[in-house]
Amino acid sequence: MTPHSPSPRSRRERPAKPALTRAGIVATAVELMRAEGLERVTMRRLAQELDTGPASLYVYVRNTAELHAAVLDELLGEVDLSPARSAGDWRDRLVRLLTSYVEVLFEHPALARSALVARPSGEHYLDLVEAVLALLAEGGAAPQRAAWGLDLLLQYGTATAAEHSTRAENLDARQDREALTAVLDNASPDRHPRIAALGHDLIAGTGEARLAWGFQVLLSGIVTAPDPDPDTPPATAPDTGAGTGTPPDAGAGAAPDPDTGADTTP
Repeated sequence: MTPHSPSPRSRRERPAKPALTRAGIVATAVELMRAEGLERVTMRRLAQELDTGPASLYVYVRNTAELHAAVLDELLGEVDLSPARSAGDWRDRLVRLLTSYVEVLFEHPALARSALVARPSGEHYLDLVEAVLALLAEGGAAPQRAAWGLDLLLQYGTATAAEHSTRAENLDARQDREALTAVLDNASPDRHPRIAALGHDLIAGTGEARLAWGFQVLLSGIVTAPDPDPDTPPATAPDTGAGTGTPPDAGAGAAPDPDTGADTTP
């Protein structure tokens, strides 16, 4: 008796794929970033990971820039916001909170660079902004100064993380630093008297100490500076709202790709 070959399985009997959701897409993007790096987190690669077509993702995420901003927001959930609820000097607590933000970016070099232009708008970003504003208010910063100062603090932290990540990936970074040290140490007292006088002090100190000092300088300025005037006519300088602070053109998202309005990154 000839054995029967197995009957083909109906597509209807196969287990259905989980429904796509924005939360699920972002969670998969975060896993992909941890495994392969942010450069690989594109709409096409993500669609492959989710076993769907790129067009299906555009229902939930407009383009790769928005996707990266969502990934950044998800990781901002790792920032330690407890200093906002603890006791002690408000400046020291705010520096600890902002340092935690920078450390999160340190762990993801490509994301640190992306954060210079990414504009997250999720709950974790709002939690970070709320905590910073609460501590600035506790320190007596006027509301308008706190609102604009927030942007300066996050810009500084983000730029520091991006610079650190670039140097960390540069194999010649140590040699570059040694070369700069030699140049400063041998500066001519006649042509560059101030450089010669300061010498090694120009690059002294650990990265952590310089970061904390920079935050303290900004906080002193935010508390004591004149109130900003939002009605001042805009200058011709380009938009300086880099980082994750509120940009001058608040509400504007990443520009869509020409013709399609969708991201076409491979």
